[in-house]
Amino acid sequence: MENQTPDAENLKARLPDSVAVRVQSIKNVDGVVTLVLDVAGMEADSRSGLESAVKAMIGEAPGVSEVRVAMVADRVMRRIVAVGSGKGGVGKSTLTANLAVALKKMGHKVGVVDADVYGPSQPTILDNKGAKPEARDEKLVPVPSPLGIPVLSMGHLVEPGKALAWRGPMAGNAMAQLIDAHWGDTDLLLIDLPPGTGDVQLTMLSKFKPVGAVIVSTPQDLALIDAQRAANLFDSGKVPIIGLVENMSGYACPHCNEISHPFGQGGVEAASEGTGIPFLGRIPLAMNIREASDAGKPPAAGDGPDAEPFMAVAEKLSEWLASPIAASEAA
Repeated sequence: MENQTPDAENLKARLPDSVAVRVQSIKNVDGVVTLVLDVAGMEADSRSGLESAVKAMIGEAPGVSEVRVAMVADRVMRRIVAVGSGKGGVGKSTLTANLAVALKKMGHKVGVVDADVYGPSQPTILDNKGAKPEARDEKLVPVPSPLGIPVLSMGHLVEPGKALAWRGPMAGNAMAQLIDAHWGDTDLLLIDLPPGTGDVQLTMLSKFKPVGAVIVSTPQDLALIDAQRAANLFDSGKVPIIGLVENMSGYACPHCNEISHPFGQGGVEAASEGTGIPFLGRIPLAMNIREASDAGKPPAAGDGPDAEPFMAVAEKLSEWLASPIAASEAA
């Protein structure tokens, strides 16, 4: 018969919060207490120390004659999707943040890595600017955001406005630390890559191969040429291109509602047809999207018209992640 004194909740209350969150179950039968601890992400020495500490703390409880500790570390299958572009200024960071928000609304456990080490934007867009990540077992712990999306960015690690004069390999190593962190139950990481095809991209392909990549471009011819270079890089690394997104696609005049196309029209969709790469959708050039992003309020978090294009792209991305192609890449 189970001994109810002390009960499981009272026993758990004897543990510090940092340990209690790892308790999956606790049972006391005739003074023999059995705990199951989640030790995912912990090194062997840390696990041993945790076991000893738990046995000591629980063993001091009245009526406890023996403490048994079982440790489990279920491996989370974490998939990486890279969001890239051939050149800067095409809205890649805004798209990444809003895709993360939209995918979370669909039920994905998503995190964001801001790998643009020279111009990090995610702390601003996801509203955790000024926060600093902690470290555990020599790895970073992602910074939470108000919308429930964990984030790691060089913007969390350096002083605001400070210039980074790094050579390529240093930037690649920094990106690796952001990805190889304590992401917990996050099963999908969106990587906001810097523009171009440099060391950061090469480091990612060699150490953290994505299951797929999304390429962002404006309709402008010059942007499309650079976007093709980015696509070629992923293709050479045998990373499937999930699709192309056309950003800054048409501007609606706030006074007359007439649509103009300062960066051209339909160029990305035409490139999709010419290359056979799927077209995921277009995001308009809209003042509301820019203002909301600067204010740390991604439009995809809402239900208005500014959220719709991001949700449409996210739905296609989610469908791709459920496809046999994505499953084979993850395996």
